[in-house]
Amino acid sequence: MNLENLITAGLRHSTREVFSTMLGVELGDGESAIETGAPEANDGVVSFIGLAGRWVGTGSVNCSPEVACRVCSQMLMTEATSVNEEVLDAVAELTNMIIGGTKNDLEPNLGPLCLSIPTVVFGRNFRTKSAGTTEWIVLRFPWESGQLVVKMCLAPADRSAHPMVHAPAQPCALEV
Repeated sequence: MNLENLITAGLRHSTREVFSTMLGVELGDGESAIETGAPEANDGVVSFIGLAGRWVGTGSVNCSPEVACRVCSQMLMTEATSVNEEVLDAVAELTNMIIGGTKNDLEPNLGPLCLSIPTVVFGRNFRTKSAGTTEWIVLRFPWESGQLVVKMCLAPADRSAHPMVHAPAQPCALEV
C-alpha cells in the first residue's frame, strides 16, 4: 500500500466527482505535489476537516475569494460577488463532500475513519498549521481564472501516546 498514491487518487477522484455532480464543471486531473515545512501565507478562504480512526489527520480546501464566490454561485445558482456567510457555508460544504468522498475511497485500505465538521477561515496574510504534521499531499486544480487547492495529511494514530485508550478503534457511528 502506497499511502501517497491512495490519498492522491482519492482526492483527485472525489474533487472531480463533486465538481461534476454539484457544480456542473469538469476539472482536469490537477497537479499533485508533497508540501513540507512551513506553510505559505494565505489570502482567501481555507476550510479544514479533521479525520480520525486508526489513521488521523486533516483535509482542507483553499481558494481565493473569487473562486469561493464562484463555488457558491455555481452551487446555489445565485450570484455571489463577495465573501459572506453563504459563500463560507458553500466552501465548507464543498470541503465536506470532497474530503468525505476521499475518506470513503481510503476506508477499504485504512479502516473506518470519522470526519469532524468543517471549520472555515477567511482573511488576508494568515498561515495555517496542523499540529504534529509537516507533510501534506497537495492537488492544485486550475478553474477558470483561479485555482482550487485540496490538501490532506494522514498518519497512523499513535495509541501509545494515549495510555487510557486500550480498545481498538471503533467505527464512527452515533447511536440514538
